[in-house]
Amino acid sequence: MREPITTSIFDIFKIGPGPSSSHTIGPMKAALDFLKSTRALPAEAVSLPAAVDVYLYGSLSLTGEGHGTHKAVLGGLMGWAPDTCDCDQLLALLDPPETVYGIHAGWADIPFTAANIHFEGPDDSLPHPNTLRFRLTAGGAVLLEKEYYSVGGGFIQCKGEAAPAKPALPHPYASMRELRQAVRRTGLSLREIMLQNESAVSGLSRDEIEARIDRLIDTMCAAVETGLKSDGLLPGPIGLMRKAQVLKTNSVKMKHETGRFLACLNAYAQAASEENAAGRKVVTAPTSGAAGVLPGVIYLLKKHFDLSAAQFRDGMLAAAAIAFIAKHNASISGAEVGCQGEVGVASAMAAAFISCAEGLPIRQVENAAEIALEHHLGMTCDPVLGYVQIPCIERNAVGAVTAVNAYILSAAGDPARQKVTFDEVVEAMRETGADMCKRYKETSQGGLALSCVSC
Repeated sequence: MREPITTSIFDIFKIGPGPSSSHTIGPMKAALDFLKSTRALPAEAVSLPAAVDVYLYGSLSLTGEGHGTHKAVLGGLMGWAPDTCDCDQLLALLDPPETVYGIHAGWADIPFTAANIHFEGPDDSLPHPNTLRFRLTAGGAVLLEKEYYSVGGGFIQCKGEAAPAKPALPHPYASMRELRQAVRRTGLSLREIMLQNESAVSGLSRDEIEARIDRLIDTMCAAVETGLKSDGLLPGPIGLMRKAQVLKTNSVKMKHETGRFLACLNAYAQAASEENAAGRKVVTAPTSGAAGVLPGVIYLLKKHFDLSAAQFRDGMLAAAAIAFIAKHNASISGAEVGCQGEVGVASAMAAAFISCAEGLPIRQVENAAEIALEHHLGMTCDPVLGYVQIPCIERNAVGAVTAVNAYILSAAGDPARQKVTFDEVVEAMRETGADMCKRYKETSQGGLALSCVSC
């Protein structure tokens, strides 16, 4: 068996500011980590004046301004954390760019402006397309330098730092096949296996895990509700108007119940995605760019169906399992595999959520996830002008509808007749991402980002 998955549910589902987990949450966490390292330096080792410079590479450089990477980096250097930062204050940073901020290093306050952030462009020699480098200098000497990789979904890695020790799991697995085997071997439900593993990873009690899951669900639903109440232009030069409120209002005009149902689902997914595009608080699922798919489905189930709190928690656990397997065996980063790893995986998570919440056995939960991901294979990541707006927002809505349809195909179908496994589709996604031209992986150098001449 491959090295087992030891990711926490609360690393996949993270609360933070939009519009991109790899471009905002990850860089903010990296900057906060660098700040802690600077504060650990002894005061006598620093000859003032000191300076901190940040260098952005790859897609962080090419689409960093549209994604708010420069603001996120400054927020982290000021000690802000993604889950607790004030989104309005974050959006106001570096406006105007010559504003001088103070980085509180402990032994001194270091002045910092937009000029200290350097957009370096692509560098094929680097190990990851989302690379950022922090450098502390004083008296002409480099005192501290750290290189980070934002690997998708808000996860970061630091060059040269060993990963923390892996906990021993009661039910280790590295693939969907092994997870199915664990369910069959132990006789436990998917829910129970996920809860026991999470306790081993995070050290949280069952009650604590369920309380945190409830908070995630509440935050997702709050993003939908805020998005439905909001109208007007989204930030940035595209001039894109919000659409969710209009969709919800006009849903009652649809002639048939099915049309009204789907219009509501589209509105809910777009509402959360528009909040993400506006830099507001969302939950990575598995990324911020795909943070409208699962909330859209969850809000639909809350408003239109009679599910218990326990069913919603079961759905979240199943969605987490799908994200774990996709991340462990391929990627959830648009910069690595395109949007198939973001909206595609999000759609698979949402399909698994519905299936598990409705009590389907693990084989049909897998089938629903497989169908949803299979029909996103090859999807590029080509944000117009580097903003998570076109095609991202509508793509979240389409991913939510695909998730519901995948659930229907699985629930109404015969699982014995399903030929393709989730593991096979994840492998296909990995191979497709590896073969995909890098212009179509979050660089805004190809696809709709170039052909949308009206933007």
